[in-house]
Amino acid sequence: MGVTKHDRIANQIADRKNAVYHSDRGVDIRTPTQAIEVEVDPATFREGLRQLQGSGKARYLAVPNELVREAIDYAEGTGVGVMNERGSIKKRAR
Repeated sequence: MGVTKHDRIANQIADRKNAVYHSDRGVDIRTPTQAIEVEVDPATFREGLRQLQGSGKARYLAVPNELVREAIDYAEGTGVGVMNERGSIKKRAR
C-alpha cells in the first residue's frame, strides 16, 4: 500500500521536531512543549481538534500546504494553532 500522505507529513514533522510519530492512538506527535495532530482532509478537522482537547501543551493542527487557510479559518477561536506540512507555524496556539 505504501506510505499515506498523513504518515509522510507526520514523519516529516516528527523528524524536524526530534520527536516520535505515534500512529497507534492519541495525539500524533508529542514534543515537550507541543501536541501536534496531523489531518489531511478538511472533513476530519473536527476529529483533530477533539484529539487535542485536554492537552496542557501548545496544541497544533498540521495540514497539507493547500489546506492551511481552511485550517486557520476552522481553528479560529479554539486556541489551536496551525502548521503546514513541514512543521512551520502559520497560526500560533494560545
